[in-house]
Amino acid sequence: MSTIAIQVENLSKMYEITVGKYRHDTLRDQISDSVRSLFQRNGRSNGQRETFWALKDVSFEVKPGEVLGIIGRNGAGKSTLLKLLSRITEPTSGRAEIRGRVASLLEVGTGFNGELTGRENIYLNGAILGMKKAEIDRKFDEIVEFSGVEKFIDTPVKRYSSGMYVRLAFGVAAHLEPEILIVDEVLAVGDANFQKKCLTRMQNVAKEGRTVLFVSHNMPAVTRLCGRAILLDGGRIVEDGSTHKAVSTYMNSGLSSTASFEWPDPAIAPGGEVVRLRAVRVRTEDGQITDLIDIRRPVRVEIEYDVIQSGRVLLPYCDFYNEEGLDVFSSLDLDPAWRGRPRPKGRWVSTVSIPGNLLAEGTLFAAPGLLTSNPTVSQFEVRDVVAFHVVDSLDGDSARGDWAGKVDGVVRPLLNWSTQFNPNVLEASAMVTEEAGRTIK
Repeated sequence: MSTIAIQVENLSKMYEITVGKYRHDTLRDQISDSVRSLFQRNGRSNGQRETFWALKDVSFEVKPGEVLGIIGRNGAGKSTLLKLLSRITEPTSGRAEIRGRVASLLEVGTGFNGELTGRENIYLNGAILGMKKAEIDRKFDEIVEFSGVEKFIDTPVKRYSSGMYVRLAFGVAAHLEPEILIVDEVLAVGDANFQKKCLTRMQNVAKEGRTVLFVSHNMPAVTRLCGRAILLDGGRIVEDGSTHKAVSTYMNSGLSSTASFEWPDPAIAPGGEVVRLRAVRVRTEDGQITDLIDIRRPVRVEIEYDVIQSGRVLLPYCDFYNEEGLDVFSSLDLDPAWRGRPRPKGRWVSTVSIPGNLLAEGTLFAAPGLLTSNPTVSQFEVRDVVAFHVVDSLDGDSARGDWAGKVDGVVRPLLNWSTQFNPNVLEASAMVTEEAGRTIK
C-alpha cells in the first residue's frame, strides 16, 4: 500500500477574465461563453482582459487515513483546489496525483442526473466509483436511511428540495466506500441534526482508515474532525500543520469576516429618533476583531450607538444563541456609572465581556438590543449580525481535559474538582469479609 494518498506539487490555476465578466471555471463555462460570443459584434467582447490566479504554487502531501482540513476566507482558493483534485477542472501548471477511489461532494447534488430517481442515482454513482452491483446492494438501505428520503427514493431527483438533494448526495458519497472522500462545506446545508450526522459519518470514515479532505468555515467542526489543517489565502498556503496551529493563525490573521458589522449611513441603521445602532464588533481580550475565539480566552462584544435625544435612561443588552437557535444566555448593561441615569447625546460604546472557559465549543450569534425606560420601549434588536466560533483546545488545559471526544452542553465552564483517596478502606473491608467467612464456616 502506498504511503501517500494525495500528492500535490506546485499546483496552480490561472483564469483569464474580462472585467465585468465571469471567469471560465469548467469546460461547460468555456463552451457557453464561446457560443455567446458568436452573437456579439465581430465575435469580440467589450472590456479589458486580465489574469487571475485562483491557486498559485500549492504543494502538500496527504497520507492514507489522514483527515485534512482546508480553511480560509471566501475566495482563498479552497474550492478551486478541490475541483482540481476532483478532476472537475484542469490545472494551469503543476500536478496532483490521487491514489485511490475518490468520492467528491463539492456542491448540492454533485454527479446526480436530475432525470433519474434517487435509487437510480445511487447505482449510477456507485458504478462511477467502480463498484459492483452487489456492493451497492449492501450499502443501499444504509444510504437511504441516512438521507431520510425513503418516500421519495423512486422520484426523479430534479423534484427534490435542496435539503433532500444534499442529504442523499452526502449519503452516497460517504457510504459507497471511497478510499478518498472530498467534502466542501456540506455542513452549511441542512438542519443541525443532519450536520451532526454528517460529522459523525466523516469521523467513522476516518476511523475506517480512509482519507478525508474537509473544507468548512465551521472551525469547531474542523477542529474536532481534523488532525491537520491547511490555511489558504490568496491562492497560497499560509499555514500547514496541526489543526490547532492553523486555526490559531487564522484566528489572529484578520482573515475572518463575520465578527464586525457597521451601518455607516445612519438613515438605514436600526433604531429611531432616540437611538441608532452604528456597529457591532467581536474582539479578543487584546482588542483584535476576530470571529474565532479560543475557548480558554475572554471575548468581548461591543455595541456602538448614537444617542440622538438626551435625557433617556438606556438599557443596552445582548442575547447570545447557538446555531440551533437556542438562547444560551442574555446579559444586561449594569455598568454602575450609567445605571438608571439619563444619557446625553453623543456616540456611545457598550461592551460586554465574557470570561474564558465558560462558553461551549461551537458557533455563537450575538443579538444586540437596547431599551429605554419609563415607559419601556425597544429602540432596536438585531439578530444574525455578528457571530463567532468558539474553538476548543486539545492541549489539556481547557474543560475538556484529556477527553478528545464530543462534549455536550451549551456552556462548558472550567469547574474546580477535588479528589480524596484512602488506601486503607479496601484492606479493612477485606479483613471484615475474611472474618465473616471464617465465622460462617
